[in-house]
Amino acid sequence: MTTMLIKNVKAIVTLDNTDRVLENQNIFIRDSRIEYMGLESPVASEVIDASGMIVYPGLINTHHHLYQTFTRNLPQVQNLELFPWLCTLYEIWRGLTPEIIYHSSIVGMGELMKYGCTTCFDHHYVFPRTNSEQFIDQQFMAADQLGIRFHASRGSMSRGRSSGGLPPDDLVQTVDEILKDSERLVDQYHDDSRYSMRQVVLAPCSPFSVTGDLMKETAALARGKKVRLHTHLAETRDEEEYCLQKFNLRPLAYMESLDWIGADVWFAHGIHFNEQELQLLAATKTGVAHCPVSNQKLSSGIAQIPRMLELGVPVGLAVDGSASNDGSNLLGEIRTAFLLHRLNSSAKAPTGYDILKMATRGSAEILGREDIGSLEVGKAADLFLIHVNTLEYVGAQFDPKSLPGTVGVARPAAYTIVNGKVVVKDGKLCTIDEERVTAQANALVNKLLT
Repeated sequence: MTTMLIKNVKAIVTLDNTDRVLENQNIFIRDSRIEYMGLESPVASEVIDASGMIVYPGLINTHHHLYQTFTRNLPQVQNLELFPWLCTLYEIWRGLTPEIIYHSSIVGMGELMKYGCTTCFDHHYVFPRTNSEQFIDQQFMAADQLGIRFHASRGSMSRGRSSGGLPPDDLVQTVDEILKDSERLVDQYHDDSRYSMRQVVLAPCSPFSVTGDLMKETAALARGKKVRLHTHLAETRDEEEYCLQKFNLRPLAYMESLDWIGADVWFAHGIHFNEQELQLLAATKTGVAHCPVSNQKLSSGIAQIPRMLELGVPVGLAVDGSASNDGSNLLGEIRTAFLLHRLNSSAKAPTGYDILKMATRGSAEILGREDIGSLEVGKAADLFLIHVNTLEYVGAQFDPKSLPGTVGVARPAAYTIVNGKVVVKDGKLCTIDEERVTAQANALVNKLLT
């Protein structure tokens, strides 16, 4: 049994149902959960003096492609939109190996953790014909090494170019192959217990890379196994046109025809929904992962987040793949989202605190988690601390709830704690040798790209 006391906290932003901010109080953690918050100072085996610090709930990333960490900042794709961007990068992603998957996962999740993220969902869907059987297993190994809470997805592509899809034929699999491995991964790794560190989601890639049969059978398997469903949807006008031409349906109507709607489903992006579709999402509690940086870089559009929040659509925040974001920094995503919607929606835009809620409570909801997303007694001890008695926060400390959105946090966290364990201290990862991992990863990047 381990105990931890975080004492003298300048402000604890709880994100609880009453939006409390506790000033000059303490947090006591026993094993994996928060046992006490208040003025008392229980005896603990580990003590953190948080004087001059603000504590926030751990951020929760709801859409990522960790393998893309090795294809960031490539000049040949910087000015492309989604379809040509994907077609160019598929030629490189053919070279993925288990070693690359492991190290790109370490790098991507490690960066997330340094900037306050304690739970990562990843959407991996690229499986070359050879040597890809253990890709998701490698990701779980990386997450265990880092100490992050990890939701992996068994993504998939089953419609290649010869059948009217976007990906090359050598990067698609049969429905039987996909379903067999999906079942294996759920049985081996999925843990739906409270404070679970490992969960599995089933996630065919997109309407333009999978067949309807795969979508239907995946939904049936997921519901039989009681796991969640995820895919890309309504990201671009090209996708919308593809669905209209191929299926004579708009993307969301196509998903509805395949039984891909409901509280166990969330879509990445959700930019090009109309009003009727937004109301359907709200009525069915179908979620959306908002990816503002990626949507800007790929010139995809601006999701109608103010209207979604008004209607009650479940919305979480996400960084998307590193190659369409060029980073894995969810704190940076919070400020980007705040500024983007201020520009686009003025007074109707979500506040900085609303965006923080999206990255914590909102993200927890679409992952189906009630044990994370806020700082409350009985919740998982997932949190991060930032120093605010520094030059860059002079005059900016009067609204700690909004600070990540309005002012922004440009430095790594002073501490990130996951499941009651310190995984980042003074901006450095505690569970790996960052310098050694960086050298190994850079060597693999050079091997992949040359």
